[in-house]
Amino acid sequence: MNLTITNLSKTYSNGLKALSNINLEIGSGMFGLLGPNGAGKSSLMRTIATLQEADSGSIMFGDIDVLKQKDEVRKILGYLPQDFGFYPKVSAIDMLNHFAILKGIANPKERKEVCDALLNQTNLFEARKRNIGDFSGGMRQRFGIAQALLGNPKLVIVDEPTAGLDPMERNRFHNLLSEIGSTVIVILSTHIVDDVRNLCSNMVIMNQGSILLSGKPAQTIEDMKGKIWMKLIDKEQLAELKTNHRVISTKVVEGKIQVHIFSTSQPDTSFAPVNSDLEDVYFATITN
Repeated sequence: MNLTITNLSKTYSNGLKALSNINLEIGSGMFGLLGPNGAGKSSLMRTIATLQEADSGSIMFGDIDVLKQKDEVRKILGYLPQDFGFYPKVSAIDMLNHFAILKGIANPKERKEVCDALLNQTNLFEARKRNIGDFSGGMRQRFGIAQALLGNPKLVIVDEPTAGLDPMERNRFHNLLSEIGSTVIVILSTHIVDDVRNLCSNMVIMNQGSILLSGKPAQTIEDMKGKIWMKLIDKEQLAELKTNHRVISTKVVEGKIQVHIFSTSQPDTSFAPVNSDLEDVYFATITN
């Protein structure tokens, strides 16, 4: 069952155009929605999750009209928003049990089995009696995934799930998402390039409410091959370089500025070729 988004647009009351004619076809597996803050990713996720109305366009999940059949969508949807609220003085098992009741799992025995299984899957079973307020950031995010998986959803949306996590928790979270994405549609909305590169078989890059690029991460990197060049310069040279070349990214390396530029041929012999990666694809796309 695919998620099909057609000509979707949304403008807020303050005049901000959050979504502009979005068209997407998303099949099973991990799908990356990559873009900077303010790109429209959260607006798209909230619209798919039936939390806000669109101005125009359509979203179909199989034969379900997402914009009109909201209750049907919510039965098969798992959602972890960017800011996941919780009661800090409530234990993980009690909170998950509460969410399970809200999800319609009425039988106490079935509910216990489901909650225990999800806490095991997210590696939180041993901490199930601890208050969520005492959890680390990574543990809270894993609990967020546990609640999102209640009811065996067919569509899971996670919005900026690894922001602020340490490397170990990010790896643990990646493994969990990869496991989930083997059987259902998982839409991963993020501004972290590594998350998409490591997890997603397909992706889009968004900015200012529009889709700028779509494809498989590996193929987009291959398409960028031979077009990224690097040079180390002094800070004072940067302004002139930007005037003469398409600079896509800069970073400080040992007191110098390492500049990546986009060019279909070597600008001059002072530039070295770069083995491009998804970060180069991302910067070249949003700075185009």
